[in-house]
Amino acid sequence: MSTRKKAIALILIILIADQILKIWIKTHLVIEQKFSLFGDWGFIYFLENNGMAFGMEMGGKTGKLILSLFRIVAIGGIGWVLNSIINKKAHLGLILALSAVFAGALGNMIDSAFYGMIFSESYAQPAIAFPPDGGYSSFLHGRVVDMFYFPVIETRWPDWSPIKAGEPFVFFRPVFNIADSAITCGVISILLFQKKMFKE
Repeated sequence: MSTRKKAIALILIILIADQILKIWIKTHLVIEQKFSLFGDWGFIYFLENNGMAFGMEMGGKTGKLILSLFRIVAIGGIGWVLNSIINKKAHLGLILALSAVFAGALGNMIDSAFYGMIFSESYAQPAIAFPPDGGYSSFLHGRVVDMFYFPVIETRWPDWSPIKAGEPFVFFRPVFNIADSAITCGVISILLFQKKMFKE
């Protein structure tokens, strides 16, 4: 299999897995519903966010639109770089890592661009696809579906701590999805193995 086909295969695997899971979550659970995967250490916990990876956000409809437009530009830039390094026969690890980042960014962009038009709200009941009255929002104003939650450590800050004394502390607090994981794994791979990937 050629390098280009390997990159395309990885992108498709991530995208398909990401969207299948998100659509299942959206159409079977209501927001904030959860069930255990690994006792108290891992949950499927359905949340939606207006913003970036791991639930970070930009405020209001204007912030959401700016973020969506930025994502489109970023995805186009990543795609261009990915095509360039494939043509230049760069290290396979770099190509696959960037493919994972591209797939993750595209996966979350699909939510932002289309989910608002395709699905009803998920607060009172699981979402309905293509509801008669239309979706919950407009193009580029959809929300990203998150579902993985791993609160491995749940404790409190010590009373003597100079910050947040006595307040609850959870590690790992963010709720994320397959697309977020792909972006994170791709970036970490590039950082860890950059000497091998950027020999030339």
